[in-house]
Amino acid sequence: MARIEGMVELPELKYDANGLVPAIAQDAATGEVLMLAYMNAEAWRATIETGYATYYSRSRSKLWVKGETSGNRQRVTELYLDCDLDAVLIRVEQTGAACHTGFRSCFYRRLDDGRLEVVGEKVFEPEQGHE
Repeated sequence: MARIEGMVELPELKYDANGLVPAIAQDAATGEVLMLAYMNAEAWRATIETGYATYYSRSRSKLWVKGETSGNRQRVTELYLDCDLDAVLIRVEQTGAACHTGFRSCFYRRLDDGRLEVVGEKVFEPEQGHE
């Protein structure tokens, strides 16, 4: 996705009572679901303007560019909006891991016969200080 210069007329998203919409990051090449995060209007605009996934951290109450400190960035290739304009699907080129626990995807565990089974790829150890 090319960076968009200047003022752009963006689709009006339908934010929840907290001013957020869920944003699903999906690997553009494989279709793997990488993570779920949230965006506010500022994160939505920053994602479009920079071409890199930007989210709103509910725990830190601030914007964060995925991989800004760790290098595990998400370059946006496509953006999709659901039919109600209240959820975003971001297709990305993921560098490194998407999950702060070190796995490529946050969805690295499968429920199998009542037990959680680790099925995902571990990319780094969390003690290394990645996000």
